[in-house]
Amino acid sequence: MKTLPVAVQVYSVREDAERDFAGTMKKIKEMGYDGVELAGLYGLTPKEVKAAIEDAGLVALSAHVPFQELVADMEGTIAQYVEIGVKFIAIPYLMEEDRPGTPKFEGNVKLFEEIAKACKAHGIQTLYHNHDFEFQKMADGRYALDYIYDTIPADLLQTEIDTCWVKVAGEDPAAYIKKYTNRSPLVHLKDFHKEGKPANMYELIGTEVKKEESHGTFEFRPVGHGDQDFGPILEASVEAGAQWVVVEQDQSNGRTPMEAITLSREYLKKQGW
Repeated sequence: MKTLPVAVQVYSVREDAERDFAGTMKKIKEMGYDGVELAGLYGLTPKEVKAAIEDAGLVALSAHVPFQELVADMEGTIAQYVEIGVKFIAIPYLMEEDRPGTPKFEGNVKLFEEIAKACKAHGIQTLYHNHDFEFQKMADGRYALDYIYDTIPADLLQTEIDTCWVKVAGEDPAAYIKKYTNRSPLVHLKDFHKEGKPANMYELIGTEVKKEESHGTFEFRPVGHGDQDFGPILEASVEAGAQWVVVEQDQSNGRTPMEAITLSREYLKKQGW
């Protein structure tokens, strides 16, 4: 099977990056990663970020840029990432007041399109990175995630399917990647173990689960060490025309973050990636 280059989302090792960005980039390269996806600039200038990534021999592939930052100063925010040289900017998440089912949601989708047009003018492709809250049904029965992609043309907005959250939502990650064939340039590889519907699953994305509704356990795990079946996911990524896969682990649970992303890369190497 054809393979794709492998990047890591820097959010996975955010504390290491905050302490020593350049050193962390070098360690990521030593693990066998080909590129990085940014989540912030870690107190550095775009020029310094670009230099550290290039010095490590990595590709500055993409960046998760908060929706609020893009709306507040679209041109200024995009300009920072133009300077770094990323090919993709992903809208990474929505605050509760901006999500499907709220009065702001449809207006936000129009803003996604404005952001995408501004990025395109600078040669950057916009992506949308899902969680599970986009798997809420709209009035017409479509998932909100599909509504976003149906509403905004594919040349403006493409997908960054987060395979963890697709599975948490009860859908098949490989099938969802294939559904967006030729619109899935980056695929997020994320593993987890889940029992029940525990509140801690949502701590990092600001979704409240009432205590009485919370039960079971949830933890993020290195790729290949949890509930996901990555064989079909990797095959689907290739079949759908993906350019890269991106490892992400939100919390490392008993390991250091660097140990966790090392295990993910080792697993993928065993699969021939």
